[in-house]
Amino acid sequence: MALHVIVGAGPVGTATARLLAERGDRVRVVTRRGTGPEHPAVERVAADAADADRLTALADGADVLYNCANPAYHRWPTDWPPLAAALLTGAGRSGAVLATVGNLYGYGPVDGPMTEATPPAATGVKGQVRNRMWADALAAHRAGRARVTEVRGSDYLGVGGTSLPMLVLPRVIAGQRVFLPVDWDAPHSWTYIDDVARTLVAAATDPQAWGRAWHVPSAPAVPMRELAARAAALAGAPAPKLTRMPYPVLWLGGLVNPVARELRETAYQFDRPYLLDSSAATDTLGVKPTPLDVSLAETVAALRR
Repeated sequence: MALHVIVGAGPVGTATARLLAERGDRVRVVTRRGTGPEHPAVERVAADAADADRLTALADGADVLYNCANPAYHRWPTDWPPLAAALLTGAGRSGAVLATVGNLYGYGPVDGPMTEATPPAATGVKGQVRNRMWADALAAHRAGRARVTEVRGSDYLGVGGTSLPMLVLPRVIAGQRVFLPVDWDAPHSWTYIDDVARTLVAAATDPQAWGRAWHVPSAPAVPMRELAARAAALAGAPAPKLTRMPYPVLWLGGLVNPVARELRETAYQFDRPYLLDSSAATDTLGVKPTPLDVSLAETVAALRR
């Protein structure tokens, strides 16, 4: 059986571990506290993934090393560089393919749909951190020191994490008002967590996918207002009460709340259409997006449980 080593047991790391375990692979999940999904094929290990020597030992004999980690939002500039360097070193030493879960921050504000060819023009700190990580990985790949790939999705739909749907839908289902700095009527691409896992495994195990980034196949974009209304209908909840927070309120909140302070940088993602073109992964890797009705119904059912 192939060995797959996953760093991180958040929503994507957990979904990836389950996907691999259920298809018969050996899975080793690495987190600081040894957490992760319970499955006979999943080994959970407590380790600091920023320790390159320890990570190299854990990745020895692995086919793939998956970067599904996610440091605290306000600590990206300090926590990501050593962690990303250790992952790249561990992949290079062990011979495992490094498959990273990225995001769209590196593109910065854009007009029109984002493709994998969209320039990495981010001026914000978090986008620049992600761009440096990918540039280092790509340089190692081109120099023959490692084999790498990356998948990038939009805001996640599915239980877990702190994506916009997970800030909104639980309140909508509970009949509560939602007050956020969001244009509720701007079309937005939503990426289902299970589709991230499927794309990540497909890219990691297909040599033609190495050496480049891929967008996770995502359903056609819909505004957050429509997503909330459809979720409310599925849950039998009242019509959503959605109020747009003025930007000055967000700015003031950032004076005392580090997460709110970080959201200032990415506020552009929610004040205009935010569209993801994911056709390349569908055409090349054969991954198709889960229909929005299916992913939303599964998300609502999980939230109600």
